[in-house]
Amino acid sequence: MLEKFANIFRIPDLRKRVLFTLFILAIYRLGSHIPTPGVNTKLLEQFFSQNSGSSLGLIDMFSGGNLRRLTVFALGIMPYITAAIIFELLTVVYEPFARLQKEGDMGRKKITQWTRYMTVGLGVVQSFAIAMTLVHGSGSVPYVSDPGPGFVLMTVLTLTAGATFVMWLGEQITERGIGEGMSLLIFAGIVVGIPSGIQDLYQKAVTQAWGAFTIPALLILLFVMLVVVAFIVFVERSERRIPVQYAKRIVGRRLMGGQSTHLPLRVNAGGVMPVIFAASILSAPLLVQNMAIFKNSRFWAPIFASLNVGEPWYELLYCIAILFFAYFYISIIFRPDDIADNMRKYGGFIPGIRPGKRTADFVNDILT
Repeated sequence: MLEKFANIFRIPDLRKRVLFTLFILAIYRLGSHIPTPGVNTKLLEQFFSQNSGSSLGLIDMFSGGNLRRLTVFALGIMPYITAAIIFELLTVVYEPFARLQKEGDMGRKKITQWTRYMTVGLGVVQSFAIAMTLVHGSGSVPYVSDPGPGFVLMTVLTLTAGATFVMWLGEQITERGIGEGMSLLIFAGIVVGIPSGIQDLYQKAVTQAWGAFTIPALLILLFVMLVVVAFIVFVERSERRIPVQYAKRIVGRRLMGGQSTHLPLRVNAGGVMPVIFAASILSAPLLVQNMAIFKNSRFWAPIFASLNVGEPWYELLYCIAILFFAYFYISIIFRPDDIADNMRKYGGFIPGIRPGKRTADFVNDILT
């Protein structure tokens, strides 16, 4: 591990990629401190603090606290993730998009371009909903200094431009940096709360917030945190290894193949993406539930109330959505038919399983 870390400074290309990634993350954090004009951020932060255990707190966590301060990056990457989900679904249920995806790089570039356009469109819709929520809420609580058409227009332009810029930052990290750009932006937004969390625990220890049980409670908390992180790493690194045998064949004057290897199938091939997809879908009602037309409705108000974090319907839909997107996401990134075709093309086979469709079915059954 230390040797891999030292390679960052030894290999010039890797060093440039790491520095570029850090530079982009610094820009992202800088934009997280530029507020949207015309908003009383102190009152807005108080509102989010009171609702930290609700769905708003979950969305604010993914945005790195940008939503509670309503910065120019308040929408974060949620519009892009939502657009990506929509197009991934279309590639499964809509044949023209499925053909585009099979065309290779050109088809994927077209889908990516349309995803960007939809990101801008979703940014407009979501920022308009946020602006209208602030305007309607400013009657009793002055969230907005001048609630008028000018504020709505400025908020839509500012937040949409911010969401588009965040999307561009994520793509730059993916192309020219290290790792998946969108995942790193989510990571940067979440870990930024670690220092304040450490300070809060320190204050509890100093003030003996829980009396004589304070120190044992903090030790138990730290132990549980370490166990949870270790378990997550264990599951992430776990894989099912399917033995694969390659037949011997003559290429020119050389004898190739005849080796035994394995096909690694990760236990959690989807990673954290199903959770992000599920949270993104279930966060949609939050953008409009505080608008007067829905808040005062006898039909919509109970529905939105049942979709808050902690409510039984929300938890049920959240679990179902995670399971659905886990199956769905893995079916997209891991195609058993392609694996079976590539194995047959290079003379590989799974012992006891016929090449072709039987191999694809066998791999699919294991994934399922």
